[in-house]
Amino acid sequence: MDHTEIENTDDWLGLPTPLESCKQHILLLENEVDELNRQLRKARSDIFGLVQMNDQLAEDRSRLSGEMKNAKIQIARLTGEASEMLSKLGSLEQIRHQRDHLLREMGLGTDMMLKERLP
Repeated sequence: MDHTEIENTDDWLGLPTPLESCKQHILLLENEVDELNRQLRKARSDIFGLVQMNDQLAEDRSRLSGEMKNAKIQIARLTGEASEMLSKLGSLEQIRHQRDHLLREMGLGTDMMLKERLP
């Protein structure tokens, strides 16, 4: 037997040949590429969904911004009306106070005020 043949123990231990190792490595790489492609498709789908959600949120924000602007206008109008009514109420209170004062001076105050306050 040749000395180089004795030291070649690759077949004895069941070690793969270089060709078998390359085939195995190719299979591993193909599986990895398939998995990466699957992840890429999912990521693209997720991105598409996020873009749609962003568009919907932008539309909602724009609509709500318009509604808020209208609400602020209505609040300003109602605040003005309330202020005007409070002013009128203050004037009426002042007139009532003056009337009660005059009725008291004339001696009619207590009877008239009691009648007005009774149901």
